[in-house]
Amino acid sequence: MTLTVSTVPEAEIPLLDDFVPGAVDFKGRPSVRSKSGIWKAASFITCAGVAERLAYYGISLNLVSYLSNEMRQPTASAAAMLNAWFGTSLLLPILGAFVADSFTGRFRMIIIASFLYISGLCCLALSTTISSFNSENFRMYFFLFSMYLVSIAQGGLTPCIQAFGADQFDDEIEHESKAKSSFFNWWYCLSVGGILAPLLCITYVQENVSWFLGFGIPAIVMCIALSIFLIGTPSYRFRVTADQTNPLLRINRVFVKAVRNWRATIAAPSLEQQGSPEASQFKFLDKALLASDGYLEEKICSISDVEDAKGLLRLAPIWVASLGYAVVYSQPSTLFTKQAATLDRHLTQSIEIPAASLQQCFITAVIMIGLPFYDRVFVPIARSITKNPSGISMLQRISFGLLLSLISIIFAAFVEQKRLATAREYGLEDTPAAYIPMSVWWLAPQYILSALADIFAMVGLQEFFYNQVPSDLKSIGLSMYLSILGIGSLLSSFMVSTIQEVTSNQGRDGWFADNLNRAHIDYFYWVLAGVSAAGLAAFLFFNRSYVYRRRNSFY
Repeated sequence: MTLTVSTVPEAEIPLLDDFVPGAVDFKGRPSVRSKSGIWKAASFITCAGVAERLAYYGISLNLVSYLSNEMRQPTASAAAMLNAWFGTSLLLPILGAFVADSFTGRFRMIIIASFLYISGLCCLALSTTISSFNSENFRMYFFLFSMYLVSIAQGGLTPCIQAFGADQFDDEIEHESKAKSSFFNWWYCLSVGGILAPLLCITYVQENVSWFLGFGIPAIVMCIALSIFLIGTPSYRFRVTADQTNPLLRINRVFVKAVRNWRATIAAPSLEQQGSPEASQFKFLDKALLASDGYLEEKICSISDVEDAKGLLRLAPIWVASLGYAVVYSQPSTLFTKQAATLDRHLTQSIEIPAASLQQCFITAVIMIGLPFYDRVFVPIARSITKNPSGISMLQRISFGLLLSLISIIFAAFVEQKRLATAREYGLEDTPAAYIPMSVWWLAPQYILSALADIFAMVGLQEFFYNQVPSDLKSIGLSMYLSILGIGSLLSSFMVSTIQEVTSNQGRDGWFADNLNRAHIDYFYWVLAGVSAAGLAAFLFFNRSYVYRRRNSFY
């Protein structure tokens, strides 16, 4: 029997203002605000996202040991394979986000990528058992197939799951807008700190129990992650747009049309007439609104399409200016650790901190303490002063993070100069295996400043690139943030290899000599400080002219 409004209990009829504009539930019905989204839905997605990070780092952090000890690969070969895999993993989210935003949608991409993830992890665990009855070549090929299957899967999952979590908050409602800013803070906090203890357990199992079990646990974790994600389906909000055209094709059409009309002298219909603050920038794109005879041709390129194209162009300078921060961001896991390995790391006569653990001890601890403090103390105080729901603007947050990153690398340079001076003072220049009589606590400030920089810049970049792209390109927005880190890591590797080749000519040790007491990492830190300062200056310059995307509906 078909129910009419009169036969439905009044309590079961949602109020008209209880519907979320531009959102539906999993059955395609208008999404009811009181029954969907915000933290109820985001908690399922966050748990699944944190579990994915645990699975990813559960296999990636110890791969160099597996390749060197179990696969018997030379150090250089193992490093080359890992660099190629890490680089691919950081750039594939661009492809995954494109497919999600253009074809599958974020929800379907998360499910598809999760199944690929589980398959790749299972194959990786299986690859540890086949050495006894297959050739080493087959084992290596199967291992690489498994790893790149995981890389493809995380390329689809990483940008989509965080974007889908942020989709659960409506910017048009003040308390949901505030909650969305907190969502990015807690996502990063849990992704970094929430996985530390389980990660240490997985690493222990891999090195002391079994590699099969050590790689199998992440597969089980991903199964749990997918189950948690699917359980939350009834509470999710699914964003829809009135224009079902491929969003990238719409924006590409703007550039093509503007180029075709580049000779047009007739004034294009100004976006200023529509009350848009973006009108003063990239006016050449307004020509996309012209037909060949000079009249408005809205069916081909709408004003909204031109605004979206301008919005993406405005992101390009911010993206480039952030690369200096990304280069510095890659140092704690590499050169900072090398510095620490030469210092006195004893807490007591019998307890010594492993050099590689300092990154987790300092950076993770600061993030676990600092992000909740930022979200619960700093933001409310700043909000009461600025009246901004996020306390400070996204670009202000990123700018301060870039400044802290610059200070951290300057401090690292001074500490390295102090370390080299101490080595010379005690005659240890040619005894690299000896500990330098200098406490590892000298490195604490650069680790702490690096962590504080991440709290401001890293989370700020996530929120910024999510918010400032069109509503149907949110996954691509987050992939742009991830690509900053990927390109920054590749630039760092390129700088290290190039500088070492140049400075080690004619029998010299070079800046990155194996004997760190003869090396000059401090010079490299000063180069990075220059790069970081230039990036910060460029960021502040582009910040002044940046026009934030208007908070419009999802249509």
